[in-house]
Amino acid sequence: MAAKRKSGQRVEPSFDDGEYVDEDFRLRSEDRIAGGGRKRPSPARKEAPRRPRKGKPTRQSRGFFAPLRSLLYWCLVLGIWVGIGVGGLVLYFGAQMPAASTWAIPDRPPNIKIVSTDGSVIANRGATGGEALALEEMSPFIPQAVMAIEDRRFYMHFGVDPLGLTRAFINNVTGQPIQGGSTITQQLAKNLFLSPERTFERKIQEVLLAFWLEHKFSKDQILAMYLNRVFFGSNAYGVEAASRRYFNKSARDVNLGEAALLAGLLKAPSRLSPARDPEAAEERAQVVLGAMLEEGYVTEDEIKTAMSQPPTKARSYWSGAEHYAADIVMDEVRKLLGEVKQDVVVETTIDLSLERKAEEALTDILDDEGGKLNASQAALVSMDATGAIRALVGGKDYAQSQFNRAVTAKRQPGSAFKPFVYAAALEAGIRPDSVRNDAPVRIGKWTPENYDQKYRGQVTVSSALSQSLNTIAAQLVMEVGPDEVVSLAHRMGIEQEMQPNASIALGTSEVPLVELTAAYAPFMNGGYKATPHIVRRILDTDGNVLHESSYDNPPRVLSETIVATMNSMLTRVIQEGTGKAARLDNWQAAGKTGTTQSFRDAIFVGFTSIMTTGIWFGNDDGTSMKKVTGGGLPARAWKEYMTAAHAGYSPTPLFGSHGGFALPPAAEPEREPTTIGDIISGVLPGSSAPDDYPAAPSAARHDAYPPEGEIPVRDYREYRGPYDGFEDAPMPREGYAEGPIPPGEVGSPSGRGSARQTTLYDLIMGQ
Repeated sequence: MAAKRKSGQRVEPSFDDGEYVDEDFRLRSEDRIAGGGRKRPSPARKEAPRRPRKGKPTRQSRGFFAPLRSLLYWCLVLGIWVGIGVGGLVLYFGAQMPAASTWAIPDRPPNIKIVSTDGSVIANRGATGGEALALEEMSPFIPQAVMAIEDRRFYMHFGVDPLGLTRAFINNVTGQPIQGGSTITQQLAKNLFLSPERTFERKIQEVLLAFWLEHKFSKDQILAMYLNRVFFGSNAYGVEAASRRYFNKSARDVNLGEAALLAGLLKAPSRLSPARDPEAAEERAQVVLGAMLEEGYVTEDEIKTAMSQPPTKARSYWSGAEHYAADIVMDEVRKLLGEVKQDVVVETTIDLSLERKAEEALTDILDDEGGKLNASQAALVSMDATGAIRALVGGKDYAQSQFNRAVTAKRQPGSAFKPFVYAAALEAGIRPDSVRNDAPVRIGKWTPENYDQKYRGQVTVSSALSQSLNTIAAQLVMEVGPDEVVSLAHRMGIEQEMQPNASIALGTSEVPLVELTAAYAPFMNGGYKATPHIVRRILDTDGNVLHESSYDNPPRVLSETIVATMNSMLTRVIQEGTGKAARLDNWQAAGKTGTTQSFRDAIFVGFTSIMTTGIWFGNDDGTSMKKVTGGGLPARAWKEYMTAAHAGYSPTPLFGSHGGFALPPAAEPEREPTTIGDIISGVLPGSSAPDDYPAAPSAARHDAYPPEGEIPVRDYREYRGPYDGFEDAPMPREGYAEGPIPPGEVGSPSGRGSARQTTLYDLIMGQ
């Protein structure tokens, strides 16, 4: 049995191809069968060679395709595992996000659209800087340009574009990064929901949100949301804000070249902004135009026309005087509505055509003469009979300085305050033909002087106002009482606190230009208070009225008789007095000049039957101009603006010009007639000796006046006005408002020097 098992396991030798391997063929001992009997081995059988199966490659043929097959195989295996890994990460990061049922488009920050009386846009304010437009409202070039450079297959993909990713990869490899890999939908998802950080987690969330947006909204809705929210640089979000920021026009009206520039900004909004680098913005716009040509949106002729346009140059900040008005509107809207949580439209009282005429009038004079006269700034307020502000200029250039000198800066009005003194005197029974003595006057330690340091003796009150005689104004305050003058000024519209001292006759209490101008309006409208306002209505985007201002029933602050008399007196200021430079052709006008000490401020406030306008010239730091008076630059600017503003209107007279408003007779104190001795002695009645002054008013505060050399020069930009919303506004130093040295019309520019007496020679020469 053992032998059989062993022989069954024995392996027969074989020879390759029948060749003989070893001639001396012998069995080794271990090959022999154990046992005593000898047995000849059977001859070995020769096996036929195996043939390869049909269709199966041989070893040699497999060698050529084997590496490729292996590569494909392992790529497939790797792809499967990568897909599993990515799928796991997607599931993981997707699980970290809120449920899709809770996803919602965040509200766009509210826009405040500010419009003029004719509906023209003055400005858009808010976080975005522009209103949202529907896709069909925009210029068709805008979406075409954006798709050509940002997402050419926008209407073909499902939120993520594999072909776009591949093309972006190839472009980056070949050095031509024309288009990014993210779709418009992905960019919108990132802007709406995600932070700008570049992480794998954020990219996965961006893709998931892009799928959701594509499922939730139509392509047109997605594109409109993107164009209304994307950042275009220079604090402009959305195409409407960017169009107004860079081209000063609506996105409805941009042309091909402008649309290409806007689309080009999306690559690097801050760096490519035309306000920062116009050349770089133009180069990028030409790349966009090339992409639009490739996509068939435009023709070569249209491209040539667009490229022939001059490069867009935008200022580094908003420009135009209308932005001063927009700032005031924003302050008013916050007071009226509180926090704005929806898009609103604010209808203002501003007339944009008048606004531009006002800015031009001030700029022309400042450019022509401001340098040589050391006048660097100017401001203007113009309003109608109700106090509605029709034009407002807060400074020479809004782009350089946003400080509003028309409403925020508080300055001494100088002699422009005198009409309130004379109106109070008329109410006290003094008539315009009442005679007063122009002679030296001492009130406490204060001795007011006339601008030319001359005295005219007996003059009527009306003549004293037209010639802006300081001594007469001071005497009238003494007769009426400072408290009565302050009370009348408050009644007419000046809201600032004023010190009831004698020097108020010369305008030493500081007021904003807007209040001073509004206080003149009752002279124009027949005696009714004119409350300055700029907001007419506030509406939501559906047209619902949220607020409406009404000034239809203003209170009467002056009688018709007083108004008619004051208009007659103030007309003489322009016809024959200090305001001759403000004369208007064919229009009856009235007003008053004002100049503060050392020519720091020059003011003219005047009115016609339809409009009241106040103008100021000076410097922010309070430094002196070179002999600029209210009858100089301000009066000339007033004439230029009012001439343009009244174009097209039929001239109408001032209130009271038709007569019928006679003042009752007044009992005047008897005065001694002038004698030859008075003339020879060089003085007029009432001033026989230099120290013979009228008695001072009883108020004790009239003695508190600082020495002239100690009056500080201040930067008026430190002041805050009523529109700033701050009650604790900075005030002048202690004691200054109680008795500042009167303005420049009081005496010489230096403020020193003795007053010159009127002599016989002066009378003969008519001086």
